[in-house]
Amino acid sequence: MIKTIISTIILGILSLSLNAQKIDNLISFRTIDNDTYFRFNYDNDYFAASDENYTQGYSLEFVSPFFSKNPINHILIKPNDYSLRYGIMVEHIGYTPNNYDLPEIQYGDRPFAAAIMLKSSIIALNTNKKTRLHSSLNLGLIGPGAFGEEMQVEIHKATGNKTPRGWRHQIKNDVVLNYNFGIEKQALQMANFLALQVESNVNVGTLFTNLSVGSSVVVGRFNNVFSSEEKNKNFQLYTYAQPIVKLVGYDATLQGGLINRKSPYTIASNDVNRLTFQFNYGIVLQTKTLYFEYTRSSLTKEFDSGDSAKWGGIRIGFTF
Repeated sequence: MIKTIISTIILGILSLSLNAQKIDNLISFRTIDNDTYFRFNYDNDYFAASDENYTQGYSLEFVSPFFSKNPINHILIKPNDYSLRYGIMVEHIGYTPNNYDLPEIQYGDRPFAAAIMLKSSIIALNTNKKTRLHSSLNLGLIGPGAFGEEMQVEIHKATGNKTPRGWRHQIKNDVVLNYNFGIEKQALQMANFLALQVESNVNVGTLFTNLSVGSSVVVGRFNNVFSSEEKNKNFQLYTYAQPIVKLVGYDATLQGGLINRKSPYTIASNDVNRLTFQFNYGIVLQTKTLYFEYTRSSLTKEFDSGDSAKWGGIRIGFTF
């Protein structure tokens, strides 16, 4: 099993060289307390003993003051009285139906879909207001040009799983242009042992259009992100739980692109569930220079004839 997981991760890294949002690195419990760092993120439903719906996602994340010169920052949120952190990320996500090994369209199940994006982001923090803002712009492509079929086929070959054969019916090529804005407010802090935050996010664009509200509870040994006090814990170990309710306006991975309407199979608008519930939980280990996280997620079904989804993930980062 360990050999299988390692092979999958290595292939994921290699496939990125060829090339949300599901992968959320902007939430406060994933803060790395440094202005410059790199983080690799990998999700797979393999961790939840599944192989359908959101089947895989991975990203390369870079944060550095160098990205303050990014021209896209002009349309992102930069409050004057907040400290700012700038980043970019290459992200890939993929979706499959349950019987991914069958060549026919799986009517009543999720379409095959893959998307690749370049994300520019700014995280803004005001410790006096105990408020954290984040904004990002995603530019990319959904469809065969995202290489979803090639990646999944190679990974399944390496891990000895069934070969996916239905990708020719995937969502067709279309542009990804998405803007995200989120706000997070600390509601409770107890001696750097327990913290409670409330949050809200808005996604508007061609890939995802939705509104979500939620909260996160963090328990353990950690530095308080929302405090102006010196961060003196070089070793952090904590767990988190994050329930999220989402109001869905549009989902191109189900309904097809907004411009290219020639996808062979999509989920009808009337069959999309407009209200979903997601629950994330995990454990984070941080030192002064390293970051490691294991996470699990579950999501209620996103369309009438679909199933609920489960997946897991790892995140590995380091400062420099």
